[in-house]
Amino acid sequence: MKLFKVNMTLLSLVILLLTMGLINLLSATSIPEASQFPKLFWTQIMWLGLGFVSFFFAHLISAEWLKRLSWFIYIANLAALGSVHFIGKQFYGAQRWLDLGFFRFQPSETMKFSLVILLSTVLVDRISERGLGVKSLILPTLITLVPFALTVKQPDLGTSLLFLAIFGSLILFIGLRFKLILSLGLIILVTLPVAWKYGLKSYQRQRVLTFLNPDTDPQGSGYNSIQSRIAIGSGQFLGKGFRKGTQSQLQFLPERQTDFVFSVLSEEHGFLGSLTTVILYSLLFWVFILATRQSKDPFGSLVIVGLGSILFWHYFVNIGMVIGLLPIVGVPLPLMSYGGSSLLTTMLTLGVISKISQRDRFF
Repeated sequence: MKLFKVNMTLLSLVILLLTMGLINLLSATSIPEASQFPKLFWTQIMWLGLGFVSFFFAHLISAEWLKRLSWFIYIANLAALGSVHFIGKQFYGAQRWLDLGFFRFQPSETMKFSLVILLSTVLVDRISERGLGVKSLILPTLITLVPFALTVKQPDLGTSLLFLAIFGSLILFIGLRFKLILSLGLIILVTLPVAWKYGLKSYQRQRVLTFLNPDTDPQGSGYNSIQSRIAIGSGQFLGKGFRKGTQSQLQFLPERQTDFVFSVLSEEHGFLGSLTTVILYSLLFWVFILATRQSKDPFGSLVIVGLGSILFWHYFVNIGMVIGLLPIVGVPLPLMSYGGSSLLTTMLTLGVISKISQRDRFF
């Protein structure tokens, strides 16, 4: 049936990662004395079912319709993101969620998707052999900075920086004029000290300092990073085995079902399990690259690059922070971390990529 012509390579990799994620989540959320599966595991199964619905629903929508609806999708998500500051629920010191009764919706997750669609719509008409100039970047920059500012205010530094990473990925894919690259480099160098002093909150600056030297505060701000590295290192080559990780099972490892799922996986399945996971993600990103290179539609190429960058930067930042190469900013690992909003958006994103990549039978 042409309506649901799916990229089977992509779907196979997604199913493998989801399976590994569910096994890992079951271990991360299990209590040794419990005789039944934990509630979070069953909840994730429910979201996974809805995620596959969104994956196949994406195959009903053509790239042309995405382009036509781009402004509507963006404005609707922007309204939801803005409403968080007035009626949003606060958890862990941050106001990021809307309570819809049956689940907590995080608008910043779907905002990434809508940002890519609108940026692709706007940028596709600005492509030129000379590269993007200053005038060409004014509207795309404003489109990015509005959700960036709203998300910073929540506060959610990790997600807000991802908006900039998505924007950067798209404009670098199209290309910039050389003089503009030099100018942007100088602007970044000048604004970094100002952003450090006035743009970041004290706890955010502390996260960066802790990242540089976690041992200065092992029981406070450096605790998460230290426990994560202990978990990963103690897994050695083959790991300690399913539900036998001491750091996770004895609850030394914080947020093991969301931000630190990779630490749980590394402790229980060792270097071999970690390497397998990294290879699967790398193959998934390679599918994105192949689809982009072979696409005959500039808009479709931009959408794949933008949506692919969402998943790549989530993966890159999450793995980097749990192994101590990046500051801890609270970014989930796609397809493996617990979370309804994140999983639904990820599956929708993958569905759109699958739809566009199969339109001209690339695979």
